[in-house]
Amino acid sequence: MEVASEFFEMPIEDRIQHYSDDPNRIVRVLKSSFHERATNNWREAMKISGYPVEKFAHLLPEKPSKFRDVVGRYSTEVTELGRWILKMINEGLGLEEGYFDGEQSGGEQFMVINHYPPCPDPSLTLGLVKHCDQNLMTILLQGKTKGLQVIKDGKWIAVEPIPNALIVNAGHQLEVLSNGRLKSIQHRAVTNSSVARTTVVNFIVPTLDCLISPAPALVGQFEDPIYRPFTWREYLSVFREKDGDPDLVLDAFKFK
Repeated sequence: MEVASEFFEMPIEDRIQHYSDDPNRIVRVLKSSFHERATNNWREAMKISGYPVEKFAHLLPEKPSKFRDVVGRYSTEVTELGRWILKMINEGLGLEEGYFDGEQSGGEQFMVINHYPPCPDPSLTLGLVKHCDQNLMTILLQGKTKGLQVIKDGKWIAVEPIPNALIVNAGHQLEVLSNGRLKSIQHRAVTNSSVARTTVVNFIVPTLDCLISPAPALVGQFEDPIYRPFTWREYLSVFREKDGDPDLVLDAFKFK
């Protein structure tokens, strides 16, 4: 959290080389959002693509001085943690050993460092609009500053930061694979007028041509599949078509 915050607090001349709209860059910083519809988001974000860390460590910012080492080690540790959590979910759902290995979790892993500067009027904009995570699983380090909200019973409630804790979200992919047992909750980030907020998010994603459908062990004689099979590539196309609306995206894949 220290090196992440320190990067965005550096003078612009030390950061400008990393700003880019090129989606193929392994390390890039953008203002606003990676989603086209969320152009009014009040944030900056660094996206770091790739795993293992040895493949991209030389492309990470040289400043702050500890950035490469700390971010590299964190990326490795949180990826291993994600694999362990998936193993536990696999066991809990009663699926065949290694069900989430391979294509289900073998896509381009990436990390996003979000920075939400103080906003003069938080009532006019959000740090990040409401959405559900698209992928298999998300691991969030939200720091000490409040800002994350989830929707419950039609109301937005704040997720209080817990020191040194990580938040684990099921993505749409995991909701489909579990045939609706594990829900991908809608969430958003709000701004405040007094302090900046920095978060670090790691995403575990499938390969583009991975076939996603309810696990065979969870459907059959006593339970019908809620969702039809689709590829991750198709999902991303529908996500763009539906403008990322969490109420519409998964509906496109439900059996009618």
